[in-house]
Amino acid sequence: METKYDVIVVGGGHAGCEAAHAASKLGCKTLLVTLHLDTIGYMSCNPAVGGVGKGQLVKELDALGGIMGKLADKTGIQFRLLNKSKGPAVQSTRIQVDRQLYRLRMKEFLEKHQNIHLWQDSVEKLIVEKDKVIGVETKSGVKFYSICTVLCPGTFLNGLIHIGLTHFPGGRLGELSSISLSENLKYLGFKMGRFKTGTCARVDGKTINFSALTKQESDEQIPLFSFYTNTIPLEISTAKKLPCYITYTNYKTHEIIRNNLDRSPLYTGIIKSTGVRYCPSIEDKVVKFPDRDRHQVFLEPEGINTHEYYLNGLSTSLPVDVQIKMLRSIEGLEKVEIIRPGYGIEHDYVEPTQLYPTLETKLIRNLFLAGQINGTTGYEEAAAQGLIAGINAALRAKNNDQFVLNRTEAYIGVLIDDLVTKGTNEPYRMFTSRVEYRLLLREDNTHLRLTEKAYKLGLVDVSLYNEVTSIKRLINELESALSTIKLPPTSEMNKVLSSLDTAPINEPITLEMLLRRPEINILLLAKFYPNILNYPDYVQKEVEINIKYKGYIQQELKEIEKVKKYENMPLPTDFDYSKLQGLSNEMKEKLNLFKPTTIGQAKRIPGMTPAAISVLMIHFSRKK
Repeated sequence: METKYDVIVVGGGHAGCEAAHAASKLGCKTLLVTLHLDTIGYMSCNPAVGGVGKGQLVKELDALGGIMGKLADKTGIQFRLLNKSKGPAVQSTRIQVDRQLYRLRMKEFLEKHQNIHLWQDSVEKLIVEKDKVIGVETKSGVKFYSICTVLCPGTFLNGLIHIGLTHFPGGRLGELSSISLSENLKYLGFKMGRFKTGTCARVDGKTINFSALTKQESDEQIPLFSFYTNTIPLEISTAKKLPCYITYTNYKTHEIIRNNLDRSPLYTGIIKSTGVRYCPSIEDKVVKFPDRDRHQVFLEPEGINTHEYYLNGLSTSLPVDVQIKMLRSIEGLEKVEIIRPGYGIEHDYVEPTQLYPTLETKLIRNLFLAGQINGTTGYEEAAAQGLIAGINAALRAKNNDQFVLNRTEAYIGVLIDDLVTKGTNEPYRMFTSRVEYRLLLREDNTHLRLTEKAYKLGLVDVSLYNEVTSIKRLINELESALSTIKLPPTSEMNKVLSSLDTAPINEPITLEMLLRRPEINILLLAKFYPNILNYPDYVQKEVEINIKYKGYIQQELKEIEKVKKYENMPLPTDFDYSKLQGLSNEMKEKLNLFKPTTIGQAKRIPGMTPAAISVLMIHFSRKK
């Protein structure tokens, strides 16, 4: 049996899958150790990928060679673009997937890779020598050795499940938790915290009165995550598209919850850790928003070959008998039967300020952390971290330069910078509002931004790189044409403009200036310049966005140029700031604790003063 690898990945959730795949793509012999091989890629919470802010992460994963977007497209059963009525900066794709099919496809995908070996076992501790990880030891007594190790244990790290006043160890209902590994991390000196998350009950669709619910179908124009899906036959038929449904809680529901708070682990003090602010339990909603007379419940199908439904919006840790009463008080669910109860779960995490932006730990070399162990929540956040950790573990194993995305380049850059610089006092979730330059970092231009980086790393093939390069050329070509071709102010021209409810022209006007008008879209512009129709839809869309938002885009680019001068100015990670004159003791302590890698990261350390930043810039500029 092989026991030596370049990279070992611990955990088969979304972070672990992306980490193992990235490392293997970069030529590393990779071992993925997980508690149960049949739950690789399993969705512990709702069966959906993407959402506001999260869809951008999935698109970026795809541009960097990740798996999640491809599998979501292939196993999707409902497809929607969120925020369609708003601007492109906040539009996000969300795909409802077949939970079991997604899991099976993920396992199949990883099994096909020659560089990935799968092993079912529980990792009990890390093997560390001289502050450097060299392998792992499993519960069965097997020791595996590697150059780098990536930990992605999810909610299994000292997981404790709560259903009413009953609680028991578990990383997911029916599965064991990883207690020894958590103790080992504490022994090694990591500062740990504890967060709470939860999930909703799953119910039998045969017992739902769908006629009383509001149906929500897929978008007619199917949005997809992966660039690859656009270049191969789409494995989706109309028969496989399923609707979701909407209903609401009511006064009776809320009364049942209030009358049973004495049996809630949240409100009896049994659960002491911090929960997810943006996905609270139904108990929290009822208590914290007493003026709300109802809360939305979103019924999501689990797959095409099951009657199971997930009740999004009803996350709870109340006792099972209360869960049944609560559900049956809701319109459409009067006779519903629960298949799997909802539950709360507490788990340990490592304070993420103990990580470099590469997701390597500062305490132990060659050890990388990804996913909920870093204090995040959500499949997409975990997968994004897994990809970056897997890339950097592989690069370290090959003695190559590390890979970091900054805040101006990607949502992934914002996610990781927030974690390692600011830390988090609650489970972290990505939103578009966290991203300063979200007009530049849109879903629709992800591959234009990141594919070249992925190609240089070796994560995507030359055919995709060439295709993206060709699209960039077409975009530039069309933009150039629209900025130079002018329309004369003829009566015939003004008649057409009048029919389009836009002002007439008194002097020659470029097509670009005309397209800036709110009433004119690029297809209407084709009335004056039919060559537009010779360009692919994707190119037309990008050109239209670039022109209509040109002023705002230029403003964001100027802001980025202002901060670039010092944002990426490197700082040594082994420098002792206590010896640097001009800094207060508080600033010295913060800098020695966080060990920022750039001036930009130092600026974002909570409590860091402009005076301290000036001292750093002067000192290290001189040194350079």
